[in-house]
Amino acid sequence: MKYLNILAPALGLMAGVSAIPLEERQAVQTVHLTFHAGPAEYSLALPADGSVHQTNHPDLAINIIDAPDYNAYPQCHFTTASGAVVTLASSISPEGNGQILVGPPTPIVSVSCEGMCVPTYGDCYGHDGQWIGPCCNGYCAADKCRPWKSPY
Repeated sequence: MKYLNILAPALGLMAGVSAIPLEERQAVQTVHLTFHAGPAEYSLALPADGSVHQTNHPDLAINIIDAPDYNAYPQCHFTTASGAVVTLASSISPEGNGQILVGPPTPIVSVSCEGMCVPTYGDCYGHDGQWIGPCCNGYCAADKCRPWKSPY
């Protein structure tokens, strides 16, 4: 009888534990972008969840987009005013941050980003040798994301 008194609560706890998901979902990464149009600029912070975000600056012809904490060149989609065709090129600022060059300068009306990237000095490869993800602002060397420009 005492055995059943101990067993019943233990089974109840086990049932509650099995309702907890085995894998927690990782939070969506936030992307910080700064759009430059000559002397004018504006910034956006948006989730990298694939949703489209309006820039609300359809009159500024953007020539540079700073992306200091996200791998925006391959992971973001930029929509131009009236579907204008532009060339985007990946670049690095003099400070060592990621940039996207826009040519010819054109208004960007919306942006969407999707995916994740590994911050500087984070593991780009796990202990099991499996690739974790692209570096947000740098390159992978010796299993760590290194900055484009040495801080020394």
